[in-house]
Amino acid sequence: MAAGWRGTVLLGLLASLCTLRADNKDKIEEALELIHDVSTGNMGTLCVSESYRTLAAHVSPTRYDSARQKADLVAMLLQDLGIAHHNGLMDAVGRTLLLSDRHMLSTRVLALNTSTGHLSAVVIWRKSTPDPATLTGAHRVTDEQLRPGGRPDATAPWYEDAHSSPALRSPKFMTSPDVVSYRGWWTFPYYSCYHHLWIMSYTVVVPPSPKHEHGIKGLVSFDVDVSSLEVNQCDHGHDSKQVHFFRGSHKCHNTTQCIYFRKVGGGGGWQRGNYMCKCKPGFYSRHTEFNGTLVEAAWAEKYGNGSTSGVYDERYRCRKCAPGCSTCTGPKPCLAHYNWPFRITLLCISLSCVFFTLGLILYVYNHRKLKVFKVASPIFLSITLLGCAIMYLEMAAIFPILDIYSCIATKWCRHLGFCVTYTALLMKTWRVSLTYRVKSAHKVKLTDKQLLQWMFPILLVMLIYLSTWTISAPPKGEEIYDSHGLRFKQCTFNWWDHSLAIGEVLFLAWGIRVCYNVRHAESLYNEARLITIAIYNIAGVNIAMVAFHLFLFPQAGPDIKYFLGFIRTQLSTSVTIALVFGPKVLRVLRGQGDQWDNRARARGVTASFSLNGIGLVPDEAPDLFQENEELKEEIQKLAGQMEFMKIVHMEMNNRHLKMKPGGYFSSGNTVVLQSPVSRTSAGFVLGKSFSTTEEPDERV
Repeated sequence: MAAGWRGTVLLGLLASLCTLRADNKDKIEEALELIHDVSTGNMGTLCVSESYRTLAAHVSPTRYDSARQKADLVAMLLQDLGIAHHNGLMDAVGRTLLLSDRHMLSTRVLALNTSTGHLSAVVIWRKSTPDPATLTGAHRVTDEQLRPGGRPDATAPWYEDAHSSPALRSPKFMTSPDVVSYRGWWTFPYYSCYHHLWIMSYTVVVPPSPKHEHGIKGLVSFDVDVSSLEVNQCDHGHDSKQVHFFRGSHKCHNTTQCIYFRKVGGGGGWQRGNYMCKCKPGFYSRHTEFNGTLVEAAWAEKYGNGSTSGVYDERYRCRKCAPGCSTCTGPKPCLAHYNWPFRITLLCISLSCVFFTLGLILYVYNHRKLKVFKVASPIFLSITLLGCAIMYLEMAAIFPILDIYSCIATKWCRHLGFCVTYTALLMKTWRVSLTYRVKSAHKVKLTDKQLLQWMFPILLVMLIYLSTWTISAPPKGEEIYDSHGLRFKQCTFNWWDHSLAIGEVLFLAWGIRVCYNVRHAESLYNEARLITIAIYNIAGVNIAMVAFHLFLFPQAGPDIKYFLGFIRTQLSTSVTIALVFGPKVLRVLRGQGDQWDNRARARGVTASFSLNGIGLVPDEAPDLFQENEELKEEIQKLAGQMEFMKIVHMEMNNRHLKMKPGGYFSSGNTVVLQSPVSRTSAGFVLGKSFSTTEEPDERV
């Protein structure tokens, strides 16, 4: 029951609030209608049978506080001295009060009999001219309606009426602030036919003096000109000269906004429609703004007369701009068009590549013991594929309309994926470079664990950089324009991007140098050469795409930029996967994945060099085949060197041997002593040496 009672009370309060708002709105419309009639001269009975007409609008009288305080002092003075015994004092007080303040137009001092209500004495002073710009001097006047012995007009705005309490809390007076110094009350503004101005009056009652109990009370009142105040119907405005009562009463359509301006002439600021209706941001019209007076008339025709012509809704409303336009002059689009079917197609291809790459990781893991994968280090192959999958995900990050989150994902996918893929390939190539430069028979061992220890700091630096970037200054989507002036969003580029780009260029330069050093190296399954081509391809594609963005397509639209990103990803990532993994998978499919590359062996690639440079897993014990191959190679090298030195010592400077023209030790040939480093060179030397004599038995 308590809940039901509270609900009933709440509904009652809401209903009362709605009723008050409706009543207040009706009062505002009535006041605006009166202002419009006065400003246009369509006053009806006003100034014919009526001398004034009150406007039910609250106006702040604080700008006239000095005049009010003087009237309060005059009332206190008359109460102390007794208004009934000092007729000359009434005259002096009225004139002095009028001339003491520039805002006053006239003053009235009345003495009334409290029992009969008749006037005992009346003093009225007015300025010499009703023109507020030239108010000078004062003169005493006699109002025909205010003569001693008669009753004052109780309907006058400044006079108490039958409904007034002793404190003059009559509906004809405004509710004044609860301030002790207020001894009287301000009237609502009213139009005076005598002055032809909008006027407010302040009235204060002078109670009978306790020293002179003759039943005479006084009334002090003065008028001030409020015609200089302005009727502002717009929603905003903080000028002290504006009447805040009419705030928000404009008739602008909800697609326009009210802009107040001061009209010239015609009753000062007391006019209806002193504003312009201007299209709101995001809306447009053939006319940039509409006159408030015309808007008021069209609104009155629709809602007052019930017209169905639709002039107000059609002529004085604005149309909504195209999506994304903050300002516009027509229906022309402001945002670049996104070809979503085209973008979805490219995204599906990229996501298919991601799943294919992840599946390839599982394929490598399942066939990790085959020689074609075992020689190439399965762990580095998996890391390379993981980096490629991350780079493919960049197409998903830049697919939607870019914001701060998609831009962060874009930077992470692009740079982290590049770092993982490129570092894994470079570590393998660097191991080949170190092994290739060793000229001794001693085998240099660089295990996968050692390479991972070198790779980890590089990835850690990239992770720290990207994390700091994301936390301190995350990239956002900024609006740029294409060649047609249409806006779309692109991730911001600042010094974070430039610094990282410089680092990646230097990293690429070092990788290219390493690849150049191993350009003549041979390895099983042509591993080193394919990785070198892949690294060259990554460098070339990234440099070419940067050139395309900066020089060929500087104002490309979002779809072209998305397509260029797709091309860059495919040319760098997909080509890398095809070069590094294509031949290996093809050998496995042909059933040759566990066989040695005989063609590489025929080109002089030793098992020792291949297995050390590219790497079987060094932590595992080598098999007997590997050991036998290495021992054979070492024995062949030693035998070749010994035979070579034997022949050289036997034939050099031996006068018993006749030099054969064109022979190895003839005078036309220069003997260069060098140690052979491979089975091919040793065989060549032995063959050449045996050809220098026709009968080896005789040289022995």
